[in-house]
Amino acid sequence: MGHPYAPVDLELPGFVPLQLSQSQILVTYIGTSLFVLLAVWLVSGRCGRLSKTDRLLMCWWAFTGLTHIMIEGPFVFTPNFFEKENPNFFDEVWKEYSKGDSRYVARDAATVTVEGITAVLEGPASLLAVYAIASRKSYSHILQFSVCLGQLYGCLVYFITAYLDGFNFWASPFYFWAYFIGANSSWVVIPTLIAMRSWKKICGAFQAEKVKTK
Repeated sequence: MGHPYAPVDLELPGFVPLQLSQSQILVTYIGTSLFVLLAVWLVSGRCGRLSKTDRLLMCWWAFTGLTHIMIEGPFVFTPNFFEKENPNFFDEVWKEYSKGDSRYVARDAATVTVEGITAVLEGPASLLAVYAIASRKSYSHILQFSVCLGQLYGCLVYFITAYLDGFNFWASPFYFWAYFIGANSSWVVIPTLIAMRSWKKICGAFQAEKVKTK
């Protein structure tokens, strides 16, 4: 049976076509994400005098943490997701996303490794960042800075390996821009901004400590 991925000669024995439409997958994912963002925003308003920036950061870290664990985790630990006769929602997500990067459905080793590290380490660390911000923990900015570096490193590996491996993993220009570029751009732009902010906060704390010890 054929498949909708590039390159066309990609071999996927046992491939089972998508059972959910693109709109069904996207509406469910976006709707759930908006619910998480709204819930965290409302809860963060009860966490004392947090700034709007901190509340937005809590929303981001909750969203990205749950995405890493609940979306990327199943991909890593379900190598036969494209063969399942009765796929779950997460199987369908990755079959759809693979139209923008067929390395996922092909189980490319570098891609699985990056996603595995992201799901197992960065996912829980992102949720810890939510707690750290809400509780005003002293390690909050060091944690955020570290996770951001991990996310940026993962994105660099993701894009560079795609280029080195031929840069021909999307079914059409639409999927290239919407999935390969669009779906990943948030994990480049937002971690960069957060890392810069946390770096300034860390440097400011060290500078203040120097002044105290003089």
